[in-house]
Amino acid sequence: MNSLESDLRRALLSGRFLLAVLAELLVLWLQGPDSTLHKMCVPVLCALPYAGAWLDEYKSGFVKLALVRGSRRGYILGKYLACGLSGGGAEALGAWLWGLLKSWQAGGEGQGTDCDIGLLFLSGVVWSCVPAVLAALSNSKYLAYGGGFVLYYFLVILAERYWTGLYCLYPYEWLAPKHVWVMGSRGLVWMLLLVVLVLGMCYWLILERSLENG
Repeated sequence: MNSLESDLRRALLSGRFLLAVLAELLVLWLQGPDSTLHKMCVPVLCALPYAGAWLDEYKSGFVKLALVRGSRRGYILGKYLACGLSGGGAEALGAWLWGLLKSWQAGGEGQGTDCDIGLLFLSGVVWSCVPAVLAALSNSKYLAYGGGFVLYYFLVILAERYWTGLYCLYPYEWLAPKHVWVMGSRGLVWMLLLVVLVLGMCYWLILERSLENG
């Protein structure tokens, strides 16, 4: 697990992570959790900390040195988990700080945040892993970050204008459920965890092939 610890340290102590946290805090402070700006910022901010880390190491050749020090399995797992945890963590930490500021402003009598930090964290994990997979698949960070946002926006348009009954694919629903889910909120949690697992399998297969060829 040394690779995971190293990746987590690099992701959580990076300037990109701090930037994502501060941006999340600022957006919530100015617009609130129900604003369109906040909802559309999710796929952008959570991708900042570590979504492109693998591609940077692969292109620089650092990956060869990393594999000498540890196993391939540990390396891939560390990259993926650090990406997801830092992306979701940036969203959750920003929301938590916003809740503290609201409580402080209310003289300590605030009720915390008006958003579900747990769901915000899981959504952040998903939308940080999506660009990570796209980066590994396309070898382009620009396409990865842009592709993650485009996919998010496509799902929003699809759910709002065409398939309104397919709320399980509606990214806004993942942040604040408005419909009845099987097993309640746990059903949404399990669905998001399944998405993370599927993305992880894709990430694993892509990196395995790249490491074998490179």
